[in-house]
Amino acid sequence: MADAVPGFLPRAALQHLIDALIAAGYRCLGPQERDGAILYDRLTSVTQLPLGRHDRQAPGHYRLEASADPRWFAWANGPQALKPLLFAPTEPLWKVTREADGVMHFSEQAVPAEPTAVIGVRACDLAALALQDAHFMAPPHADAHYMARRANLFLVAVNCTHPADTCFCVSTGDGPNATTGYDIDLSELEDGFLIQAGSDEGRQILASLPLVPASTRQIALAQSQTDKAIAAQSRSLPGHNLRAALFANLEHPRWQEVADRCLSCGNCTSVCPTCFCSSHNEVPDLSGTSSEHVREWSSCFTLDHSYMHGYVVRPDTRTRYRQWLTHKLGSWHEQYGRSGCVGCGRCVSWCPAGIDITEEATAICGGGQHD
Repeated sequence: MADAVPGFLPRAALQHLIDALIAAGYRCLGPQERDGAILYDRLTSVTQLPLGRHDRQAPGHYRLEASADPRWFAWANGPQALKPLLFAPTEPLWKVTREADGVMHFSEQAVPAEPTAVIGVRACDLAALALQDAHFMAPPHADAHYMARRANLFLVAVNCTHPADTCFCVSTGDGPNATTGYDIDLSELEDGFLIQAGSDEGRQILASLPLVPASTRQIALAQSQTDKAIAAQSRSLPGHNLRAALFANLEHPRWQEVADRCLSCGNCTSVCPTCFCSSHNEVPDLSGTSSEHVREWSSCFTLDHSYMHGYVVRPDTRTRYRQWLTHKLGSWHEQYGRSGCVGCGRCVSWCPAGIDITEEATAICGGGQHD
């Protein structure tokens, strides 16, 4: 449970938080500018954070811009999210070795799970993490690799004050403020941070920081930033539960219209923080004495994804895009009790064709609410 009253961490003292996490044994990751985008990387100093950087996002467009803003977190999100840190893009699951006498030995591959603290997590990505947890940690077939990494994860959320034009987390109920799932939560002001713990581990870290009580004025400023972030979002989905509307419109002409623009590249599924499709492949050693069974990210936009015994169930882009949208916004409700979309807008920004999920869902389901 989160602390009721936040403390205040002066801007000059943020390094103390990084140092405290490292001293507690965590590998610290934080947002940094890499190749023209905001990505998580190893963090030891506040000088590595993206000071005064804003992101300008639109359908098929992502750019970083410099400003005189003294903030480190004045951007919406990058393409990465938390997914690659838990559900690895590629990893061996087990290995088979053949001895000289022909006997085969199978061994599970070890899971590298170094304690990791991530600074700068957004509310939408915490919501996505809860969905990934529901998928990978559900008994009786919980994923051991995911669970090992998840157990070693410490999350420092930062409430979003500068949503991108592509963001719509308000309409999905997943932002802009973090409400659960974090160990520490930060609200960035010009002179520092409102800070509160959401777990016992978070409270232990906060106990070592030079905090002062947050003033009424600082709390009001943080609330004002939240109100502005909510008002700034112009995109929205036409409802929280679109299952009935989507499945009633499986032959809607819009499916073909979007297919004529879609490249089936899978960018949307790669940057989506909740997509979890994967493929499994055997990678033999050149010596012929061993082979690894490797899991890799896949996508419902690939030809092989719907291959079944000599037959491809979804042979074209129309049926693949329809599968992605109806599953994400429709049948996820039956599986996980909510939509698979958290409103981060990454699929809009990183689609080379500029396809907008909110626009397509509204065109197919209609503009009225479908809750």
